[in-house]
Amino acid sequence: MAFLAHLLQIFTGFVGPLVIFCIRQNSRFVKFHALQSLVWQACYMVFFFSGFIVFFIFLFVSISRDASHHTPNAPPIIFLLFPVLWLFAMGGWITNFILGIVFGLKAQRGEWAAYPVIGKWCLLKSSTIGPSASSS
Repeated sequence: MAFLAHLLQIFTGFVGPLVIFCIRQNSRFVKFHALQSLVWQACYMVFFFSGFIVFFIFLFVSISRDASHHTPNAPPIIFLLFPVLWLFAMGGWITNFILGIVFGLKAQRGEWAAYPVIGKWCLLKSSTIGPSASSS
């Protein structure tokens, strides 16, 4: 199930790890890996949507400036920011893919492998969340 939590994040985003996290509350190992996947997906979504919000803010500001000139030209910000946004989105997807495969295989082998930065926090939280915290 820990392997599936990592693998499903590639295809389903946060939904797959969330389902596994909710179903397997009795296993600290599965909770840890599912929680890592959930936290990574939350960070990934925040960065992704923040990039789109910044892009649209710059786009609307550029359109409003060009509207006063009565020119039908496309705003130059589209040609400057869209490729950068696309590269960041693809880089995030590639990172998501690599993390899902690498840490899924480590979970399959029974390793308590932690993601960089968020892994230790997830290890602490997985031991304090759910019914298994009271039984330890």
